[in-house]
Amino acid sequence: MEFVVFGYDGKDEDALNRRLAVREEHLKNAQKMFDENKLLFASALLDENGKMNGSVMFFEFPSQKVLEEEWLNTEPYNTGKVWEKVIIKSAKIAKH
Repeated sequence: MEFVVFGYDGKDEDALNRRLAVREEHLKNAQKMFDENKLLFASALLDENGKMNGSVMFFEFPSQKVLEEEWLNTEPYNTGKVWEKVIIKSAKIAKH
């Protein structure tokens, strides 16, 4: 099954600092998911000033439960309190 995940950063003054503090760990984890063909593509979301304030990621996992167990529960932006809100939606990704 395919999923799109939106992670929205906190809006407090320290939100960007929390993101930057765990960003390398997040990128390392994303590379692992890419290598395992679980993460299909991803992007940072930007505010009106071009600063990162969230993420959108597209995955393929057998189920949402497996996605949460194998990725979300250990994702540095989630465990590091970067994201204040996470939305997971089933998706059908167009092949090209």
